Amino acid sequence: MNIYVGNLSYNVTDESLQSMFSEFGKVESAKIIMDRFTGRSKGFGFVEMPDNSEADQAIKTLNGKSVDGRNMKVNPADPGGKRKKKTYSKRRY
Repeated sequence: MNIYVGNLSYNVTDESLQSMFSEFGKVESAKIIMDRFTGRSKGFGFVEMPDNSEADQAIKTLNGKSVDGRNMKVNPADPGGKRKKKTYSKRRY
């Protein structure tokens, strides 16, 4: 299961994010999203856990937990592709 982790402190690293979630089971990957221009964290990331029951337990336990003074938002990641495509009218006024 892919998990979105938001409202993270800018001090959280990939390794610290992985260790937070590894308490609940196997973590395949943990990635903090970085700003490509500044090189700083954008304050959110994603964690991939193969076992859905372990992932659900991690979500329930870690959602709202305070880390470095910020309450994390943890929920299943939106797989994308669900957004409605914008359609543009061809009418001329």
